Amino acid sequence: MRVYLPSTLALLAGVHASREIGPAPLAAHAVTPALREWYAGGDTEELEYAALTAAARASLRLLAADPSAPRRRVVLAAEMPDRVVEQARGDAALDDDDPSLVRLASPVPWKKIASGHVDDADAEADIAAAVEALPAADTGDDDAAFTVDGAEGHELLWYATQELQHLL
Repeated sequence: MRVYLPSTLALLAGVHASREIGPAPLAAHAVTPALREWYAGGDTEELEYAALTAAARASLRLLAADPSAPRRRVVLAAEMPDRVVEQARGDAALDDDDPSLVRLASPVPWKKIASGHVDDADAEADIAAAVEALPAADTGDDDAAFTVDGAEGHELLWYATQELQHLL
């Protein structure tokens, strides 16, 4: 199953060095039955894009937790066996409002990473503003939510696995 793992450039450096994403359990995003139900009219490509976008939103929270990380969202796409992908809906430890949210029961080896998706450096100012607006958006501030949503106006660039080291 294709899963999308939120990350940052700082976390990517650690993943590159250790050659895995871990430890498990890991929060990720995927095309789940709940996502299919929520986005009933979407084809496979649209559903995968929705899962990727959800992971990019989760990357904003990782950036908020690390003020020293460059303000660029990172999503790592990986192919994982279905047996290690668990539905996260109803899990109090995770935000179960997201229909694409899954939990991985094992670390992700580097060889399972299919690609990376990263903001262009030109997006840094808007991503920084979105990160700063997160707390207010979480409390219902419409202007802050608009700023956070504005981050999605930047398309993530696609990188082959062997190209990711050049971003570090």
